[in-house]
Amino acid sequence: MRKEIVIMLIAVFFLGWTSSMLVGVLANDAQPSMPNGNTFGEKDSPSDWIDESSIHVYSDKVVIDIDNPKWAKFTDTNSMDPFIDEGSNAIEIVPESPLQIQLGDVVAYESDKFDGVVIHRVVEKGYDDKGVYFILKGDNNMNVDPGKVRFNQIKRVLVAVIY
Repeated sequence: MRKEIVIMLIAVFFLGWTSSMLVGVLANDAQPSMPNGNTFGEKDSPSDWIDESSIHVYSDKVVIDIDNPKWAKFTDTNSMDPFIDEGSNAIEIVPESPLQIQLGDVVAYESDKFDGVVIHRVVEKGYDDKGVYFILKGDNNMNVDPGKVRFNQIKRVLVAVIY
């Protein structure tokens, strides 16, 4: 009788342990998803704008071979914290086509809603009757920027941040 109780206790323990592991696995697979379909924790990263063969690191300098680079500095809006902030320096380039711009890229654009140039991340890319549009959002903002951004509003794409 005592042997049967020990076997039953071991079986109950094993079933409890197995079910808790199964619940944990199912809970991890059922993560809430963001508008772009990614799960929390995984975000779109900027695409590769500079080929590795164009980056030359020497003992006394770094040379990046890119056409038409633009120097960029940022104001203290906190919208892209902690990625870029006031005091960060960056290099931007002018995109040639809306096809180049991908989810995760950080672009500088002229907004219809705000004064000046806004630097935010592309969180959605779509097509409507007017063509390609982008939805942008500051990394540190709760909501996306108002309105659709068209390619002609995008002035530059961030390709390097220098801290």
